[in-house]
Amino acid sequence: MRARSILFSTKTPKPSSSSSPWFSILRTAIANTDLPLGKRAHALILTSGQRPDHFLINNLITMYAKCRSLTYARHLFDKSPERDLVTWNAILAAYAQSGRHLVEDAQEGLGIFRRLRESVVFTSRHTLASALKLCLMSGRVWVSEAVHGYAVKIGLEWDVFVTSNLVNVYCKLRRVKEARALFDGMVERDVVLWSTMLKAYVEMGLKEEALALLSEFHRSGLAPDGVSVRCVLGGIRKAGSDEAKRHMEVQAYAANEAYPPSLCDPSTDSEVFLWNKTLSKYIRAGENWAAVECFRNMIRSKVGYDSVTLVIILSAIVGTNNLEVGKQIHVAALKSGLDSVLLVANKLINMYSKARCVQFAIEVFNHMKEVDLVSWNSMISCCAQSGSGEESVNLFIGLLQDGLRPDQFTIASILRACSSLQEGLLLSKQVHVHAIKTGIAADRFVSTALVDVYSRSGKMEEAEALLENKVKFNLASWNALMFGYIKSNDSHKALQLMRRIHNGGNSVDEITLATVAKATSCLVALVPGKQIHAHIIKTGYSKDLYVNSSILDMYIKCGDMGSAHTVFNDIPSPDDVAWTTLISGCLENGDEGRSVSIYRQMRQSGVPPDEYTLATLVKAASCLTALEQGKQIHADAIKLEYSSDPYVATSLVDMYAKCGNIEEAYRLFRRMDVGSIVLWNAMLVGLAQHGDAEEALNLFRVMKFRNIVPDRVTFIGVLSACSHSGLVSEAYEHFSSMQRDYDIEPEIEHYSCLVDALGRAGRVQEAEKLIASMPFEASASMYRALLGACRVQGDTETGKRVAEQLLAIEPSDSSAYVLISNMNAAANQWDAVNDARQMMKVNNVKKEPGFSWIDVKNKIHLFVVDDKSHPEADSIYDKLEDLMKRISEEGYVPDTEFVLADVEEEEKERALYYHSERLAIAYGLISTPSSAIIRVIKNLRVCGDCHNAIKYISKVSQREIVVRDANRFHRFKNGSCSCGDYW
Repeated sequence: MRARSILFSTKTPKPSSSSSPWFSILRTAIANTDLPLGKRAHALILTSGQRPDHFLINNLITMYAKCRSLTYARHLFDKSPERDLVTWNAILAAYAQSGRHLVEDAQEGLGIFRRLRESVVFTSRHTLASALKLCLMSGRVWVSEAVHGYAVKIGLEWDVFVTSNLVNVYCKLRRVKEARALFDGMVERDVVLWSTMLKAYVEMGLKEEALALLSEFHRSGLAPDGVSVRCVLGGIRKAGSDEAKRHMEVQAYAANEAYPPSLCDPSTDSEVFLWNKTLSKYIRAGENWAAVECFRNMIRSKVGYDSVTLVIILSAIVGTNNLEVGKQIHVAALKSGLDSVLLVANKLINMYSKARCVQFAIEVFNHMKEVDLVSWNSMISCCAQSGSGEESVNLFIGLLQDGLRPDQFTIASILRACSSLQEGLLLSKQVHVHAIKTGIAADRFVSTALVDVYSRSGKMEEAEALLENKVKFNLASWNALMFGYIKSNDSHKALQLMRRIHNGGNSVDEITLATVAKATSCLVALVPGKQIHAHIIKTGYSKDLYVNSSILDMYIKCGDMGSAHTVFNDIPSPDDVAWTTLISGCLENGDEGRSVSIYRQMRQSGVPPDEYTLATLVKAASCLTALEQGKQIHADAIKLEYSSDPYVATSLVDMYAKCGNIEEAYRLFRRMDVGSIVLWNAMLVGLAQHGDAEEALNLFRVMKFRNIVPDRVTFIGVLSACSHSGLVSEAYEHFSSMQRDYDIEPEIEHYSCLVDALGRAGRVQEAEKLIASMPFEASASMYRALLGACRVQGDTETGKRVAEQLLAIEPSDSSAYVLISNMNAAANQWDAVNDARQMMKVNNVKKEPGFSWIDVKNKIHLFVVDDKSHPEADSIYDKLEDLMKRISEEGYVPDTEFVLADVEEEEKERALYYHSERLAIAYGLISTPSSAIIRVIKNLRVCGDCHNAIKYISKVSQREIVVRDANRFHRFKNGSCSCGDYW
């Protein structure tokens, strides 16, 4: 009414503009396609005496176009003195929307489009939309291709609006291949576009392609509408009885998605259909167990069921992850004979695949009377996911021999399988070639799988080339490339890739964030790691368990345990991986005691540990030399049935050996029938540290007899055993053998063992020459061992040279000064002793204090020399005085050579009595049962006099005493030591 009152007003409107009343009237006419109203407005504009500007003319043309009055629109266009892009678009739209669908109109419109291209006016997406409609009206493919080429030229090929119109035109002109190529390249696709492609396939009789597209439509996250499903059903129904199985598949889908019964087979029992519909509702709501119970009620009510019922309920079983119920459904399928229905069999394979029951899936597959591409794909994917790469490849070959054409899912699965094979890269390249030949290499699933397989194989250039050639952003491919950089030890590039994603405005997912967090862990880059953490919080992923576990690991690797504990405490429900990561982090950062307490919290929380948790805890007990705690963890491993796991067993053998219980380590080792070199190395090194060279070398012979190939660690154990037992010639022979027989180049650890063996045998000058002949610089530990040998042998001259070399490498090494002092003190060169001490003061070097500790009833008791801080100090000293008296009666004579002070002999003897290891042993004797072995650990090398005294103590007390010092284990029993006084 407002428009009419304006038209019949006696007042003359002001000159036209975007705020002119004529504009409002014209917009009303356009919105209502009211041609009479538009014409009256045009007439009043002309009679008003005001000359219309080009803005108003454009709206008049648009009005006539919308009202399908092409003649008036064209007249205005021809008379228009100024034409901008809106003018051209308006007239092109007039031709495209004329409603007459005449070829002549299309030709005229395309003629105007050509004139537009020749003008200086730039075109837009709206221009191309009208031009493409005119192409469709003309019915000429080459015209459409010309407009397509023009769109590519001006950079609008991948504009969603333009591409959608191109897809529609190609589909209508029956050029489905060109339409699909554009469709696959689009970033955004709506339901209408999916339906257009489906309709094109159906109309051309391409049933397989239509079904594959419907499947992809469903997986895209968009819900196919009734039109799409009806279209596919109608197309297959017309094809005849040969397509019955396909018809059934779409029926099952329609029932599963609760489409109206009219879409399904009218012959279906209505009662069964209603039950199927109810089952589907439960599944869509995520109530899988309710669906299972509904199926049970369906059976009890004796309604019966059909193949669609089984397809739906098997989907529910996958959601429950309950294999036993799944097997019951399988039995029902067998009894009813519906297991022979292709769709049901495929669902059974899928269920067993998800449950990682490869053998059951294979049995179903082998008993199928007919198989299709879905069957092959399910089996190939099943084997690939379970690590059976070779079986996947064999299935792929079978698929090809069956005459089927692999699709993108086949190729993606077989590429995943190739990743796990030794010759996987070669196979992957062959599959890549096949994908190129069949035209699916550009598919996002295939390209992502290719990027992943090349990345995992270290072929980063090939992976990068694949990513750079992609038209649109595919996050999965970028994630795969990022992971490849990390695996190739090029984490800096992974961070750069993250910056590119971020700067490009692309969204990320939990996999991206977890992967880039791992990159910062590998680089030990705390600042970038914190930035990633902040980004995670900002993007709302801070509660994601997978992401949090990666951030937790990052803080641990960077040594920021405070932040690591904060992150862990913020995880709502940490799983066994998160708990194990924190436990391992405490161990890595030297807080072994806390790792054990965290394990107790883990058990209290109800989260069961796995084999990795237990192996980590056993390692913590090893580091703490906490035998009792180690035994408790061993007990947990037995209860949880992990004691036979290779990782756990190896850690237990290592723990018992390091805690001084070599017998238990050997017993556990003998019960294991494992060919792992790591387990054998743990046992061999343990025997070597305990000085049992004969048994260690015998174990090495058994190892070779069983064809277990030794590695570098094996030879460290062998050479160490020779060193601790003075077997110099054997050490030389094994040193030569590792190069000659096993092609293992000696490393500095192997030379250190050989130098140590020579030094202990008194051949210090030969050891010095060996160091000089090495192909690399000697380590401080090597010089330290040789300097100790010089002290034992009294070779002061060689000792001075070695000391100079040692101090040149580590001028602040306190042990070097101590060894020099010991050597000079043994030679009664007290001035030289004082000089060494003075040098320590000048260089601000602090001597590492000697201390010993003993674990009694899960509590560590630590002692230093002359220590009286212990609550039971009086009892300890009384016991020690009694021991000194008794061993003196047995023949013990203090060796005052080990007292580094120029004092009276009696005072030297008293100074030796209260060394830390003797105090710890005295406490062990008064605190443990008479049958218990006393186990003491010392941070430094036990002195010669204490070694002699402890032999006597073991004799008079009738107790077995195990002392672990900085070099090895000493087992004292009945007055003798396992080292044979050679350490």
